[in-house]
Amino acid sequence: MYNFRNDYSESAHPDVLAAVCATAGAHVTGYGADEYCARCADLIREQCACPRADVQFMVGGTQANFTAVAAFLRPWEAVICAQSGHLNGHEGGAVEAAGHKLLLARTGPDGKLTPAHVLPIVEEGGNDHVTLPRLVYVSDATETGGVYTKAELTALSECCRANGLYLFLDGARLAAAFGSGENDLTLPDLARLCDVFYIGGTKNGALMGEALVIVNPQLQPYFFRVKKQRGAVLAKGWLLGVQFDALLRGGLYWELGRNSTAMAQRLQAGLAGLGVPMLSPSPSNQIFPLVPDGLLPALDRLCTYELWSKPDAHHTAVRLVTSFATTQADVDGFLAQLQKVLQRPELG
Repeated sequence: MYNFRNDYSESAHPDVLAAVCATAGAHVTGYGADEYCARCADLIREQCACPRADVQFMVGGTQANFTAVAAFLRPWEAVICAQSGHLNGHEGGAVEAAGHKLLLARTGPDGKLTPAHVLPIVEEGGNDHVTLPRLVYVSDATETGGVYTKAELTALSECCRANGLYLFLDGARLAAAFGSGENDLTLPDLARLCDVFYIGGTKNGALMGEALVIVNPQLQPYFFRVKKQRGAVLAKGWLLGVQFDALLRGGLYWELGRNSTAMAQRLQAGLAGLGVPMLSPSPSNQIFPLVPDGLLPALDRLCTYELWSKPDAHHTAVRLVTSFATTQADVDGFLAQLQKVLQRPELG
């Protein structure tokens, strides 16, 4: 059984586990007010070339998203995001429960927002009887595997600043995006173009955790108080700082992201060679094969995966995700077994 369900079903990279174990027996200040978090926050500011940034360690992506929105927006302000965005499709209404409306834009298959998506929503928000757009939410990589280029993110950033909008980038799969051949962004670019973004650990080798980087000084005051109010402060906060330090200090974080994306691209190319089309091509670590419904029982026996969509009566799009732990042997072994299945006459 090959595992392609998601990129967080392995516990953590061995170096991260070793770093956590090295703290055993230490008596550490709680709630993130410790030397490990302080040291790692300094490292992140240095790598982002942004000494003014406030770094807040969070447990998970949904928690980071709704806590940030709750902290940054007034009650009458809303979030612009892609209809396919994680905020809308996979967070159980967490942002709405925090009291803020999602204003949805229908994007192309890559899930990327552009100024052309944002500006009509801004214009509609000029009516005093509706919620006021204030924050634009994007993710890199997107929920459908799209990767932002520097030109694309620059255009979006300029649009946001011209219209009084905050730009918030969800980096749950940032390492996979940066590991893509289509990427030309760096951490300093994100710090220059975004008001806030985060570096995702849960989906790239950590046990859990996201490092939220608040660049805009106007958004920094009292964030910890909102974080505490929303149940987002981990008592043993040093465990997050330790993990991110292990991932980022020597470049392991980016190495793992390159592996997850490289394995997905190998898998995508191999499937194409077997005649399996994609719902849409993806340059990151999530791919979306379009398979005949008759193939699903055999696929169930070969690998774990997620059902994605039903584009027609006879085909299903599935999501395959590779991780920091996926090996070339995993990909090639799966492709070899699938080739045998596809050679069966009843699936021809």
